[in-house]
Amino acid sequence: MTVSATNMPVAELSRRAYNIRRHALKMGQVQGQGYVGQALGVADVLAVSYFRALTYRPGEPEWEGRDRFLLSIGHYAIALYAALIEAGVIPLEELETYGSDDSRLPMSGMASYTPGMEISGGSLGQGLGIAVGMGLGLKRKGTGQFVYNLMSDGELGEGSTWEAAASAAHWKLDNLITIVDFNNQQADGPSTQVLGMGDIAAKFAAFGWHAQFVDGNDMEALVEAFDKARELDDPRPRVIVADTLMGRGVPFLEEREKTHFIRVDEDEWDKAIEVLDAGYAAAAA
Repeated sequence: MTVSATNMPVAELSRRAYNIRRHALKMGQVQGQGYVGQALGVADVLAVSYFRALTYRPGEPEWEGRDRFLLSIGHYAIALYAALIEAGVIPLEELETYGSDDSRLPMSGMASYTPGMEISGGSLGQGLGIAVGMGLGLKRKGTGQFVYNLMSDGELGEGSTWEAAASAAHWKLDNLITIVDFNNQQADGPSTQVLGMGDIAAKFAAFGWHAQFVDGNDMEALVEAFDKARELDDPRPRVIVADTLMGRGVPFLEEREKTHFIRVDEDEWDKAIEVLDAGYAAAAA
């Protein structure tokens, strides 16, 4: 079965995002820790990516006709696994193996282990360069596939990111869509304080990109931005800067001062899932 870009309604996308958050929390519970804050924050972006934008075959993750989705930020693997589970690429029962020996779901994403994982991200600042190479290759082959690259705001401090951005504009890669998860958190503190980048969308625009800045937890805004990025008649590469909230959907995690790597007390995992369930039920009522 081929999943193609669809007009899936916002309500259904919101349900998918809720499921992605729930899968991530269940995986975090397996190990008692993890980059759960990022997964909760970026779940809406992933729901729109896999259930609105991308063309792929869940049972054939290396199908040549697929759009490519690159996870530049390897430590967000728990988020992508949750999306791949929801998309049917990875069986739900594998969730219980997260981070365990011989699991296909290691704590940092590795393409050699996991179906649907296009690259081994984690040496930050590399994903956009790889995406440029893939986009250029697909253009030269004359195929119509898109390359999506999910990266973090912290990666914008890497010079390789801006070399790749300049190259993408030079080669007029209108098949490249980058999503920057602007959650203003990295290991050493808020990204705006570690190395403030100012107006990120304006910087990409200055490098020759079509740039949009959206609330990354507003499903309607994301749908509009993703649709525009894909349908735009413009020779420039596209970037969507998504302003997300770490821990989204679980208020007591949203409010924690440090959310880059979350350790949750054993009794709090079930509480987090209960709060998430209750919040979704109230919003869907």
